[in-house]
Amino acid sequence: MKAVVLAGGYATRLWPITKNRPKMFLPVGDSTVIDRIFAEIEADERIDEVFVSTNERFADAFREHIRESDYEKPTLSVEDTSAEDEKFGVVGALAQLFEREGVTDDTLVIAGDNLISFDISEFVDFFEAKETPTIAAYDVGSYERAKSYGLVELDGDEVINFQEKPENPKSTLVSIACYAFPEDVVTSGFDEYLGSGENPDEPGWFVEWLQSRTGVHAYTFEGAWFDIGTPESYLDAVAWQLDGENLVHEDATVENTTLGEDVHVMAGAEVVDSNLDRAVVFPDATLHECDVRNSIIDEDTHLEDIDFSGALVGAHTRITN
Repeated sequence: MKAVVLAGGYATRLWPITKNRPKMFLPVGDSTVIDRIFAEIEADERIDEVFVSTNERFADAFREHIRESDYEKPTLSVEDTSAEDEKFGVVGALAQLFEREGVTDDTLVIAGDNLISFDISEFVDFFEAKETPTIAAYDVGSYERAKSYGLVELDGDEVINFQEKPENPKSTLVSIACYAFPEDVVTSGFDEYLGSGENPDEPGWFVEWLQSRTGVHAYTFEGAWFDIGTPESYLDAVAWQLDGENLVHEDATVENTTLGEDVHVMAGAEVVDSNLDRAVVFPDATLHECDVRNSIIDEDTHLEDIDFSGALVGAHTRITN
């Protein structure tokens, strides 16, 4: 079995924090979202190779990350794009990857920016038992949120209706970016779908197409799921991981400072005479006499006498009052 980790997005909603780094490398506790995925796949002996699908802009960053890691399975697969408006769409990019890498096996596909609380091996168990295309489904608990995803209607664990981004969702159970496809879908289903002029972008359209032809099953789970695509969702993921605690690197300096909850201060950062709550401070940032809430402060930034909430402060920025 093969796996594909989708890591080709440009994360414009998280700029400037992700302007020069993949969002998959954002720290969530002591690890990153993509490293959590790599670790789980590495431990599953059924998966013998992992293709990390990214773009030309971030290819070198992923190449270095894989080279410096202890993972043996990941292989970089680079799509021919370097900007958001050049993207092929997820389904189109997957079809190209399967052809480029000669993939003809059952294949797990998972987004590298999704933090999920279930074990990937349990999802693969479910897929092997059903022997059909399989999705992971999660109750987002909000009709408004459900509008942004693929809505799933089930009979037991079989998908009987699937609607991509419905205007008036009738439930809050949605498909998340975790799929498993049998080898016949990998070798011919994608080509048939795209060859008939169907939408090459969101995978949900492909799932909807498959559901009416081959049948699809859904692995439902409770617990946590975060799509690390916005500042709010990223900070939510950090808060879930830290669970009200704070994480301060041993090489960071925190003096005369009040830390609320869910604060991560990384190596080399210096926080003095300040108040922080629900904030991530990257390496070598300096904060003096600041009150910072719900914010992300990038590396090598200097802030002095600043009070703000909901801010994204890019690297090498200097702001004083």
